[in-house]
Amino acid sequence: MDVGNLQEQTPFTTLDGSTIREIAGRQTLPSKNQSLAEATVPAGGSTFAHYHVQSEELYFFTSGTGRLRIADEWVDVGPGDCAVLPPGVEHKLDNPNDEPLVLLCCCSPPYSHEDTVLTEEPPAAP
Repeated sequence: MDVGNLQEQTPFTTLDGSTIREIAGRQTLPSKNQSLAEATVPAGGSTFAHYHVQSEELYFFTSGTGRLRIADEWVDVGPGDCAVLPPGVEHKLDNPNDEPLVLLCCCSPPYSHEDTVLTEEPPAAP
């Protein structure tokens, strides 16, 4: 049996610009078919528009409020909302508010940078 704790996980930044702490997946608990992470979009921040070639994602929002774009449709999201993001469908999170937007993100197959395709350019580093 493998058991981990969110508070023990080191945060890292994904290609889309969100900060995540992986709870289970390729880097932490030995999950072969899916990954689970807590993601945070800071107050006033957003992710870069992107899609995943293979992974289906589930976003379950736990705190804060914001907006999620799936393809060309925007929807307001907050605690208790869950979104299904099919492979190949562009998506983006926007947090125009004063508190972080926090969500659990489940990917199947597990999240990888190699499966992430950015559809907008990150700003150039200073």
